[in-house]
Amino acid sequence: MLALYSNPKWLSVARATVEHLAEVLGFPVEQCRSITRAVDEALTNIVRHSYSNRLDQPIAMYFRRTQHRHDGQVQQGLEILLCDRGPAVDPSKFQGRPLEEIRPGGLGLHFIQQAMDAVEFTRKGSTNRLCLVKYLAHGSSVL
Repeated sequence: MLALYSNPKWLSVARATVEHLAEVLGFPVEQCRSITRAVDEALTNIVRHSYSNRLDQPIAMYFRRTQHRHDGQVQQGLEILLCDRGPAVDPSKFQGRPLEEIRPGGLGLHFIQQAMDAVEFTRKGSTNRLCLVKYLAHGSSVL
């Protein structure tokens, strides 16, 4: 578990942690980068939208190995759970801007969904929970 505050200066710590963990677990370099970018985008969204850029709000990150069966084989993976205490949100409102619109911003959700194999948002009590999962290619193993 990694506990941090919603201050953007802490995002570099989270990025370094995620990238190193993905590397240690055997993900290829390109996937390490895309997983890290997805987590960075998710954390940035928490800071901006859930906490309205307040710098002192808690964010918890949990990491665990996971696996599932695909085509008769067990795939190993990494699950990252991001938790915040911001207001409840309607997941159906999570939409990135259309890709054909050329302007800054609004692509974070596209990066997250493109990088991860599973993305699930839930609310448990007073906690928003974003679960991100990435599986290794067949034949690879998570330590």
